[in-house]
Amino acid sequence: MLGIMIAYPWLAFATAGAFAGLWLWRRARSAAIAAGLWLAYGAYETLIHMRVLCSGECNIRVDLLLLYPVLLVATLVALWRTLRHRAAG
Repeated sequence: MLGIMIAYPWLAFATAGAFAGLWLWRRARSAAIAAGLWLAYGAYETLIHMRVLCSGECNIRVDLLLLYPVLLVATLVALWRTLRHRAAG
């Protein structure tokens, strides 16, 4: 599912924007952290896509074994905390 981010790194910026919107709406710190992580990942993936950080042989992306779980946990925590905050207030 997250593999689409490799082909279209701009989607990571859209996700960062969505979490920035959540932060503006609810001021949940976890949403701001998720937005920052997605923004950083988008920049990183864009540099990989543009062949700045990769020599051209990037078929095996071991880095994603660390990045995707971090993004997934940050995303789920931000969504849970934001929704919980909404239900409480």
